[in-house]
Amino acid sequence: MSSPQKPDRLEQARIDKLEKIVALGHDPYGGRFENHASISSVRGKCPEASGTPGDAVRIAGRIMLRRKAGKLRFFDVADSSGSIQVLCSRGDLGEEQWELLSQFDLGDLIGVDGKMWRTDSGEVSIFADRLHILSKSLAQPPEKFHGASDVELLLRHRSLDLIYTEGVRDRMLLRTKIIQSVRNTLNSRDFVEVETPVLHAVAGGAAARPFNTHHNALDIPLFLRIALELHLKRLMVGGIERVYEIGRVFRNEGIDATHNPEFTMMEVYQAYGDYNAMMDLTEAVVVEAVKVVKESGVRSQESGDPSRDREGAEAAGDSRLSTLNPQLTLPWKDSTIDFTPPWPRKTYAELFREHAGCEMSDQAAVRAKAKELAAAGKIKHEFIQRMETTEIHPDVIVGEVFEAMVEDALIGPIFVKDYPASLCPLTKRKKDDPTVAERFELFIHGMELANAYTELNDPRLQEELFRTQLAGLAEEDSMAKMDREFLQALKIGMPPAGGLGIGIDRLVMLLTNSRSIRDVIFFPLLRPER
Repeated sequence: MSSPQKPDRLEQARIDKLEKIVALGHDPYGGRFENHASISSVRGKCPEASGTPGDAVRIAGRIMLRRKAGKLRFFDVADSSGSIQVLCSRGDLGEEQWELLSQFDLGDLIGVDGKMWRTDSGEVSIFADRLHILSKSLAQPPEKFHGASDVELLLRHRSLDLIYTEGVRDRMLLRTKIIQSVRNTLNSRDFVEVETPVLHAVAGGAAARPFNTHHNALDIPLFLRIALELHLKRLMVGGIERVYEIGRVFRNEGIDATHNPEFTMMEVYQAYGDYNAMMDLTEAVVVEAVKVVKESGVRSQESGDPSRDREGAEAAGDSRLSTLNPQLTLPWKDSTIDFTPPWPRKTYAELFREHAGCEMSDQAAVRAKAKELAAAGKIKHEFIQRMETTEIHPDVIVGEVFEAMVEDALIGPIFVKDYPASLCPLTKRKKDDPTVAERFELFIHGMELANAYTELNDPRLQEELFRTQLAGLAEEDSMAKMDREFLQALKIGMPPAGGLGIGIDRLVMLLTNSRSIRDVIFFPLLRPER
């Protein structure tokens, strides 16, 4: 058994103060502290005139700053609602209280009884009558608090980040408001929220590599879910005609600015709808969330310049952005996003033609374009090698070129609709053209935010598509994974329906102007600390 780690010099100094607090007769980890008010509420009780005592108040919070001037001590104390200055006078507190105060450090949680007071400089303050120790902090504040920056440290110790990095807590609380807005929008349209299993026998519903696990009692392999889709559709078969879930999904993939192996997805299914109904719903969900962000008053990480964005948009020929709506406009990096509906809806084929410069059906031109993009480092050379040595479905090559050439050029919000049917095995085909699937993706500044279908509800066609893997695709790259329980549900009869998935983390990124998905997840996955 390993021995406990010896505290460093700074931690030992705090432990020494903790022991002095005990010697003074106080519990360094406090207890129930009743009848205290939020700091934001007591600030309004401050008298207008300086030097005049106001109402008696009681607060609790964390010491964020401290300073001294002669026989006065000043603390900035913060709770979840705000911060306030606390004034402590040696003559008013008494010897025992002054000794207790002397054991306080930055980061300690304390309680304060006192009277509201406005200083000569006009600062709202509390003149302390009595102090209480509620939790002694043994950890030093991070160096970032003093001007340095260690992003890895703050992400690994998110508690410190929430306490000491300006704007982080506001952004994370805004995340909860955005998710609540999504729920409110769906609930107001008679959608029912449900919970479905996280452990799946078949890793279906998306193209991704799953996390594998094993159930010992049943002695069966299981997977952490990569999508919410197939169970929600079974509920729709069972008569829940408007159903949704907001939940965690897990994909065993890399980590970058827009990907975390564990993330939050919202999926919704509407009986007797189609992908056009899902476009309308997507607009409503996002626009209502934008309004919540605007009403919150929380400043985003960086502000954009609407006039510069307008000039750039007009130069690019995007007339939609020439009249930005300030009520539905949010900053994004060095520009802005105008969420004013209706959003443009363009087909996959016309965008491919516009940006790739050739028709999707021209296989020779598409292959040449793929090689050109590989030479420029925009498509992996391994894919080109497979293309040359393996029989790959032409639409797979089209998809690679589209991703490399088109997606980053989509400023949006823009709906890209009518995808090649072979890329969408869970999607209904267009009646007049079975090579085209009734699917859309929503793109904003090159980021895919939503994915939706007119759902396939023909059990025989679905089984055929499950059996026919796309040529050249590895198992984890294909959505066509056999799920017999789902097929049995389809045979019972699933109504025609529209289905929609929105990445909640990416939505929060866009609405809070955050550069990385790690900034909007409380605890993103990190490499273990050595």
